[in-house]
Amino acid sequence: MLEVVGNDRANTPTDAEQLAQRYRTLVEHSPDGVVVHERGTIVYANPAMLRLLGAERNDEVIGQPVANFVMARDVPAMLERIRRLTIAGTASEPAELVLVRCDGSTVEAETVSVLTAWHDRLAYQVVVHDLTPQRRAEAAQARAEQFFTTVVSQLEEGVVVIDREGRIESANPAARRIFGYDADDLVGTHINDIPLCLLDANAQPMSPSWYPVIRTLATGETVTRFVFGVDRPDGQRRWLSASSRLLNPEDPNSAAVSSFNDITEFRASRRQLEYQATHDPLTGLANRSLVLSRLAAALGTSESLPVSTVLFIDLDGFKSINDTLGHAIGDTVLQIVAQRLQRGLRSDDIVGRIGGDEFLVLLSGRTLGEDLEALITRLRQTMAEPIIARGHRIQVNASVGITPLHPGDGRTPEAVLHDADLAMYRAKPPGHRDSTLSRRSDSTHAS
Repeated sequence: MLEVVGNDRANTPTDAEQLAQRYRTLVEHSPDGVVVHERGTIVYANPAMLRLLGAERNDEVIGQPVANFVMARDVPAMLERIRRLTIAGTASEPAELVLVRCDGSTVEAETVSVLTAWHDRLAYQVVVHDLTPQRRAEAAQARAEQFFTTVVSQLEEGVVVIDREGRIESANPAARRIFGYDADDLVGTHINDIPLCLLDANAQPMSPSWYPVIRTLATGETVTRFVFGVDRPDGQRRWLSASSRLLNPEDPNSAAVSSFNDITEFRASRRQLEYQATHDPLTGLANRSLVLSRLAAALGTSESLPVSTVLFIDLDGFKSINDTLGHAIGDTVLQIVAQRLQRGLRSDDIVGRIGGDEFLVLLSGRTLGEDLEALITRLRQTMAEPIIARGHRIQVNASVGITPLHPGDGRTPEAVLHDADLAMYRAKPPGHRDSTLSRRSDSTHAS
């Protein structure tokens, strides 16, 4: 029984042997190459190393000089690294070199050499990591970055990247073109130090705290379609629609990217369209739609009325001017009358042409009786001054209908217009009433 026990102990591996076996298994199955060279000759290579060197058999590597598998230019540095290893167990710093495979092709690798015991002698064990996947990833990233840079540089949209401190990291050509600056004047500059005057949508100076990208950096908020103006160093004012967002919302130290389009021409076109939709093309005065809209707004307020009185003005005998002198002269008369009305009214008053030779005036604020009478007298006198049009001396008189408004006025704008029209008709000289009725009757039948 003791003999059996003794045999069991003799067959049981020691701890050191078990450790060595585990190490050999680890090395054999390591995804990284492991090679051992003694006095410059390879004495061991694991399967991963054989694959890395493209060897089909062990003897293609074992027994060969290690320098045969290293690019000649990298050999001196390799020898210098291992020369410095004088104590068993010490390791070199990771270093990159180019391996030469059995078929003559090359592969980039990172190596670490360790001075170690090998069959009771000192040798160099080298762990070799294939850098091919890393180089492919780096090349792909470089291509992606180049592609991104190329795309961004070709955009008509301005793109600026700003770091957490508010300094510009990059700006594409469109951004520099829109701002009127060269790259050297932008990159590295704090956004508050760029000599640009930024304006809000109402063309008022804008506080830096309202800059879209500053808001994004401070709060992480994404801002879209924020309209602001920029007064450039060359004196041009450009209007921009901007968006800003963090480059990496998951990173608290992320920079922000701001992109913006120049909408100056679009804004001007839109305002022109809005103007054309709300103004009379002949006289430039507000048209019927705009005047009634302003009147509706005044009637809809619960506070003191911003409009005190409505005047309906009709030119006496204007039809005969068109009939005898022609519409071209009639148009000139209307333009001159419009100019005179604007000059005779206060800056807060609103005057519009509501059709033909009819004008509507909204008098702002409270107007005392004597002041109203003086204003109407002045308007009549101004319009009664002779008009010289294409050699013709033309006398124009006007009839004025007056309709006061009062707090809580429940009338609709159309009802106020009707009352003012009726007051104008009553104020018109008897000789012109029939022609006014006839003209409106014709207009009614035509509609």
